[in-house]
Amino acid sequence: MGQIQSDEDMEVELSDIQPLYTKFMRECPSGALHLHEFRKIFGIQSTSEDEALYIETLFKSFDTNRDDVIDFMEFVAAIHLVLRGKLEDRLKWSFKVYDRDDNGKLDRQEVKRVIKIICQLQKNHINMTPSDICDRIFEHLDENKDGQISLSEFMEGAKKEASIMDLLKLDTNARGWFRENWGKKNMSFQ
Repeated sequence: MGQIQSDEDMEVELSDIQPLYTKFMRECPSGALHLHEFRKIFGIQSTSEDEALYIETLFKSFDTNRDDVIDFMEFVAAIHLVLRGKLEDRLKWSFKVYDRDDNGKLDRQEVKRVIKIICQLQKNHINMTPSDICDRIFEHLDENKDGQISLSEFMEGAKKEASIMDLLKLDTNARGWFRENWGKKNMSFQ
C-alpha cells in the first residue's frame, strides 16, 4: 500500500497494445516481421559481417518459436522485455545474445565480439578498447577463473558492479529509439 510501481513492474495494458498492433500491421502487413524488415525498422545498415550476425542474433532471440519471423505476440514480448522487463530477465536475454554457440558459457571471443559491435553501433567514445572491456568483464565475472562465464557468474557479477552491468545489458537506447520511431503519444507503457 502506498508503494510506487516502477516501470519494470507495470504490465502492458490492452489500450497500449491496440495502437501498437495497428502500427505493427502497417509496417508488416503479413503479420510477420522478417529479418530484413527488422534491420530496416531499426535503421541498421549492416556494415560488417559481425554487425549483420549480431542483428541476426538479436532477431533470433526474439523469435521464440524459431519460425524465422517475429509475429505480433513475440514483438510485444520483445518490446516489453527491452522497455520494461525485470533486470533478471534482461540479463538472461543479454546472456543469450552473447552466447553465440548456445553452450551456456561465454568465452572471451563471444564477449569481445558483442562488445565490439555495441561500441560500433553506439559510436561509443570510451577510453577502453573492446579487448580492455572484455578483460575487465572477465576479471570481475569469471569467479572460478576457467576462462568462461556461466549464466550464474554473469547474473551475480552484473548485479554486484554497476559499471559491469552497464557493459552487459545490451542497452542500445531501445527506449529512446522506440519512442522516436513508434510514437510516444499512443503508447503510454513506454
